[in-house]
Amino acid sequence: MKRFVLGTLCALLCQMAAASVVVKDISYHGDDGGPVPSPTQYRNPVLAGFYPDPSVIRVGDDFYLVNSTFGYFPGLPVFRSRDLVDWTQLGNAIDQPGQINYGHGELTGGLFAASISHHGDTFYITNTCFYCDKGNFLITAKNPAGPWSNPIWLGFEGIDPSLFFDQDGTAWVVNNGMPEGEPRYEGHRAIWIQQFDLASMKLVGPRKVLVDGGAKPATQPQYVEGPHLFRRGGYYYLNTAEGGTGEQHAEMIYRSRKVAGPYVPWDGNPILTQRDLAPGRPHPVTSTGHAQLVELKDGSWWAVFLGTLPYRGNQYNLGRETFLLPVTWHDGWPVILPHGKSVPMVAQRPDLPRESQAIPTSGPFHWSERFRAPTLPMQWMTIHAPHQSWYATGREGLRIQPSAVPLGDDTSGQPAYVAHRLQHHRATIDARFDVRGMRLGEQAGLAMLQNETHFYAAGVVRHASGDVLALFRRAGKEDPLAGVELSHANLPGGVTTVSIRLKVDGPQLDVFYAVNEGSWHVLQHGLDASLLSAATAGGFTGVTFGPYAYQQPVHGSDSQKAVGD
Repeated sequence: MKRFVLGTLCALLCQMAAASVVVKDISYHGDDGGPVPSPTQYRNPVLAGFYPDPSVIRVGDDFYLVNSTFGYFPGLPVFRSRDLVDWTQLGNAIDQPGQINYGHGELTGGLFAASISHHGDTFYITNTCFYCDKGNFLITAKNPAGPWSNPIWLGFEGIDPSLFFDQDGTAWVVNNGMPEGEPRYEGHRAIWIQQFDLASMKLVGPRKVLVDGGAKPATQPQYVEGPHLFRRGGYYYLNTAEGGTGEQHAEMIYRSRKVAGPYVPWDGNPILTQRDLAPGRPHPVTSTGHAQLVELKDGSWWAVFLGTLPYRGNQYNLGRETFLLPVTWHDGWPVILPHGKSVPMVAQRPDLPRESQAIPTSGPFHWSERFRAPTLPMQWMTIHAPHQSWYATGREGLRIQPSAVPLGDDTSGQPAYVAHRLQHHRATIDARFDVRGMRLGEQAGLAMLQNETHFYAAGVVRHASGDVLALFRRAGKEDPLAGVELSHANLPGGVTTVSIRLKVDGPQLDVFYAVNEGSWHVLQHGLDASLLSAATAGGFTGVTFGPYAYQQPVHGSDSQKAVGD
């Protein structure tokens, strides 16, 4: 057995030693300006960038939060906070390739909205794996930092399951699903409830519809989803999102004297939306909804929810982000934001002891990464789970084995792309590459990606005639999988390191490069970054960036062509 382990380790080390691309370091500077919070205030969003569908709980003095990740791996980041504002990532609930098989599909598949809960000495996350064969599942952990269990598949139709523990110890699952009978219109959905048995870890008893269509069925509300149950006083409350995840998004509230209903909607709904506000307002936040409410020890209530920050119209590149607001109560009904009010960019902090934050998640900040730790930092991701070793961290930096799968291919394998969330509309990203080990036909550089069909990539391409720094763009399914070459610059002989800079400012992207620690040169100015917006590219994710490595096919005379030519 020892001989087998040593042999496997040797093979892995030899394989990675042969990898021809080394990322020496990456640095990030982001600052979107806006109002500056005072010492007693905080800034929205509290989790900037692609952190959608937040779910939050309190356990003692600690708050825990989880977000959806769709087709990225590791999935479902888990955060902890003492003050609801400053969050520290503890880990990822789906962090082992064997936990869930995403398959090879679009990035907008995978892990949808997760919900975290706690009972006794155990943490629970319920989630949907969209495009997976089995759908909805439950995972557990004694420590929210992990390890988390393998999935327990729940076997019911729909999405967005949420687990609620009542005061008597019973457990209930609510979720979005198809209505009873034939849908009356496009987007007609229902919220269902069923009891969950902790001993057998199975759903038991009858399933029942709590909400059919939405708060006002006669208006044919779209896609009621994201349900959460909580209890206050003598009432059970059910909050749900509806209107879709775009600008019509809104949060609704219902209540009942019994956990299984019937539930009555509040006549003051919605309790949160921005859909009725003027589009030209300053510092607009759009698409607000998918909220969860949490009670503090002092009896006050707060809510986390998703929203988006557009830079022009409803174009945004950062995806759906996590916001925080206090909850007020009116005649027994909770309100996150009164009708007609804009989501504030700064607000008064919760009355909780302030906590330091190792890695900022909001406001202007900068960081650098040299990839010297034994493992990839938990904030970095790949497209789907890697089922073979193609990257490694260590003393020299991040080694990446080029893949024969280009960034735009979502069916035949895994691109060699290591991704980090973009967290500002105005940001500068620098990456330094050791290119001495590159082989003929290989391409390595820095990508900025919304999804498989919309990305920019600037990389060194090794030709028989010499190296070039080439810029590629994919702006739709009609473009080649590796993108179309927009421009290139010939690199001098004897190059050892190449640095690439991506500078984004809302709808504009500029690309620069430097050779052997020399000065910066312009590769291309004024690229259209809005093609990376969800409004253009579609889907539910946000822009990521990071190093990639691609082995293009080399066929005779083609060996002197760049990918996408």
